[in-house]
Amino acid sequence: MGQKVHPHSFRLGYIRNWDSIWYAKNSRDIADYIVEDSKIRKYIKKNLSQAAVCKIEIHRASNKVRVNIWSARPGLIIGRKGAEIDRLRDELQELIK
Repeated sequence: MGQKVHPHSFRLGYIRNWDSIWYAKNSRDIADYIVEDSKIRKYIKKNLSQAAVCKIEIHRASNKVRVNIWSARPGLIIGRKGAEIDRLRDELQELIK
């Protein structure tokens, strides 16, 4: 039998894109960004487990972080009149400052 390749990494770059999209100018920032990405993913998966989140994509540009969440039940994430998404945004800002 031959070597097995993970299907996600095999298609990375030409069919699928990375889950975190950012560029670090300093090599010191790379570790910080990876830890922050991990914190964001764990927090979202823990708190939005009822929303059936299938993918979390993180984009960084200068000092801003944009998080895209793919979910089967977006109404649970957004909430009434967007109240839940505002709460989530504030909690993530406290988490990563």
